[in-house]
Amino acid sequence: MENNKPPYYYGNRRYIIAGAVLLSLFIYVIRLFFLQIVSDDYKKWADSNAFQRRTLYPSRGVIYDRNGKLLVYNQPSYDIMVIMREITQLDTVDFCNTIGITKDFFDNRMATIKNRNLNFGYAYIPQEFMSQLSAVEYGFLQEKLYKYPGFYIRNRPLREYGCRNAANVLGNLGEVSRKDIETDDYYVPGDHSGRSGIERRYENILRGEKGVEILLRDAHMRIKGKYEDGRHDVAPVSGKNITLSIDMDLQVYGEMLMQNKSGAIVMIEPSTGEVLCLVSSPSYDPGLLIGRQRSDNYQTLERDPQRPLFDRSIMGAYSPGSTFKPAQGLIFLQEGVVTKEKTYTCELGYPYLGGHPKCHSHYSPISFVPSLATSCNAYYCWGLRDMLDNRSRYGSVQEAFDVWKNHIVAQGFGHTLGIDLPGERRGYIPNSSAYDKAYNKRWNSSSIVSISIGQGEINATPLQICNLAATIANRGFYIVPHVVSKIQDMELDEIYRTKKDTGINKEYYEYVVEGMRAAVTSGTCQRMYLPDIDVCGKTGTVQNPHGRDHSACIAFAPMHNPKVAIVVYAENGGWGATVSVPVARLMLEKYFYGDIRPGDKWLEYQMQNWSTLPGSINYIKKAEEKENVADGKQEHKSMEIG
Repeated sequence: MENNKPPYYYGNRRYIIAGAVLLSLFIYVIRLFFLQIVSDDYKKWADSNAFQRRTLYPSRGVIYDRNGKLLVYNQPSYDIMVIMREITQLDTVDFCNTIGITKDFFDNRMATIKNRNLNFGYAYIPQEFMSQLSAVEYGFLQEKLYKYPGFYIRNRPLREYGCRNAANVLGNLGEVSRKDIETDDYYVPGDHSGRSGIERRYENILRGEKGVEILLRDAHMRIKGKYEDGRHDVAPVSGKNITLSIDMDLQVYGEMLMQNKSGAIVMIEPSTGEVLCLVSSPSYDPGLLIGRQRSDNYQTLERDPQRPLFDRSIMGAYSPGSTFKPAQGLIFLQEGVVTKEKTYTCELGYPYLGGHPKCHSHYSPISFVPSLATSCNAYYCWGLRDMLDNRSRYGSVQEAFDVWKNHIVAQGFGHTLGIDLPGERRGYIPNSSAYDKAYNKRWNSSSIVSISIGQGEINATPLQICNLAATIANRGFYIVPHVVSKIQDMELDEIYRTKKDTGINKEYYEYVVEGMRAAVTSGTCQRMYLPDIDVCGKTGTVQNPHGRDHSACIAFAPMHNPKVAIVVYAENGGWGATVSVPVARLMLEKYFYGDIRPGDKWLEYQMQNWSTLPGSINYIKKAEEKENVADGKQEHKSMEIG
């Protein structure tokens, strides 16, 4: 039957066989080309047998406070690194006993590392098996390291803290994530980077540049020395040092005063925008987040109901209460709604709405400067009504409100200021559209009267509230607050050297300053009075639907040529003058005198031991009642809603 096939049959078969051979040869050539030219997997394999490339980690830049005090520095640390492909005949039990780990820990860690090997090349990359060995652990392992091929020791600097404060500012380091590695080729698995605070914000400046050394190995994988005497090695470049604007003495003192309290203290140098202290309470020891216990400690802090990891100074969004009244007054003056002499009536509250919001006893009618000194609620309710509801000024309530909002935003509210720390919140200032939606476009000043005294929908961070005090101190401008004052061999970003003008006449700021000075000499801030420093202040008692009112105050000093602005915000602290004002007074004494005057040591002791945390409210209430009976005065504890 074979002979019966047509002649062209054999010719076709030859072509088929020849084509198959040529196709196979083509595939073989392409594969060789890919393996030898395109892919570097086999090159890595061959190189890894002859060479070992060791990363040399740079010293991370150190951090100082404004007075040159060393806050964060480096100390030697030892990590166990592993190259997966080089592991051969490992005595797992002996290895675990040497470094003091369990077999389960070993197996889990190796499984995690293997899961990273998504491509062939990862098997040649040194990966971190265990970090931050103690000197004793390092010594035991170093003696027996020759028995564990594939494992070696990497020297890497470890962060150390010269103080146990300012954790929210300094930040901490942690192992990089997969996303970090994908977005920045500087990192490899096992590297550490800044995860919060200054460490995160200035990571690229602090981290420096890695180096590399190439070591030559023999056929038994033993290190024989540097390849070509180190001619191809690259030395690491240390990170740049940073000097903070923070005064650590002030920071430590502020954290001491805020112990057993939730809240924040912010102090700013008005002329430069430099932040002198940034207290968030409760806080924690930054040293808890270094070493092998970092993960466990972090989880403990994260589960703490007092939320010490939450930076209240820049993340806490609070109603500013009556600390907002100076900003309101400036808008009313700028828009011609009020003058310094114009008066409004107050009948223990806002008469137009039947005495709501309520107010405390003071003379009536009242003009602008005394309205700040006594923190009159009715005055600012009347002012908001005259601005929003008077059609002779604006065509609609929406138009009037948007003018109002633009002025508030220009004073630093409703947006992030741009402090050089991660996580800053913007707070919230509503616009007319929000109220149109809420009230179906049928609303007026009475619908939103609470915003006139810094309540209702208004939210601001302590940083923004302190920035208002700095802006008033500067009579109309601010520089974006920042916590870094110097970077080695670099200039600060221009944003931290540029004045931002509010657009409000300087003359009107002088009226506000006069009112805030009167608040200290004869009004709600009398407990902030210092005999030789002209302090200007403003209290705030903030309604809290979830418990006791929050206590707040702002201040700056001296009245002329101000050196410092401050905000104190104490959650559940009660009246503004109960907790915030005395804390602010003590902080100002610490700033101007370097210590607390002997006559105020009792106040220091009282504030240090005063608690506003849940479970201590009855103590606060009793203390306030006792104080009322003792001095018979109400001026410094105004029953203000705002």
